[in-house]
Amino acid sequence: MEYIRLSRTNEDEVIRRVIEVLRAGGVAAIPTETFYGLAVVYDNDEALRRLYELKRRPFEKAIPVIIGSADQLPMLADEVPEEARRLMEKYWPGPLTIVLKARKDLSSHLTAGTDKVAVRVPGESFALTLVRKAGVPITATSANPSGVPPAEDAQEVLKYFGETIDLIVDGGLTPGGEPSTIVEVVDGAVKILRKGMIRRVTTD
Repeated sequence: MEYIRLSRTNEDEVIRRVIEVLRAGGVAAIPTETFYGLAVVYDNDEALRRLYELKRRPFEKAIPVIIGSADQLPMLADEVPEEARRLMEKYWPGPLTIVLKARKDLSSHLTAGTDKVAVRVPGESFALTLVRKAGVPITATSANPSGVPPAEDAQEVLKYFGETIDLIVDGGLTPGGEPSTIVEVVDGAVKILRKGMIRRVTTD
């Protein structure tokens, strides 16, 4: 396992290293704008399966992904309702996860057999810079085993996973707080699936 401390002067170098690890099928713990997340490339089925095992996450629970911009949506979704596009314009980058109809060839580890995918553009953070430089969607599921609190610093990640992940990026203490709000557009209306940082979600 590799452990790298992030600083103001080495971000580009750290991002290059994380991308190398992800492209090789590895799992990296990264700071996001809320907690630490576990990152793998969205289309590597073996890495996704390993993620479930590390988190001891039930296979019926889908894994959300982050993207650098709405331009990457065609890699994940077959269609994007107009109402969802308006939400993206209003809330992205930010803590709003939108559930969309998944591409038919998307890994079942991302969809959990639901034919849907949960996606967001994260707020300003190392995670946003990383996913923009990577050029492909990556996971950012919270860095914790299922049922325990998400990790707010790299030491907690280390305590949870030890040598079982490939890389930990120590970006200091994350802001914590509430997770992203999760919504889905159903018959033209916005349905909140999980309450989070954004209390009221509208397309206006």
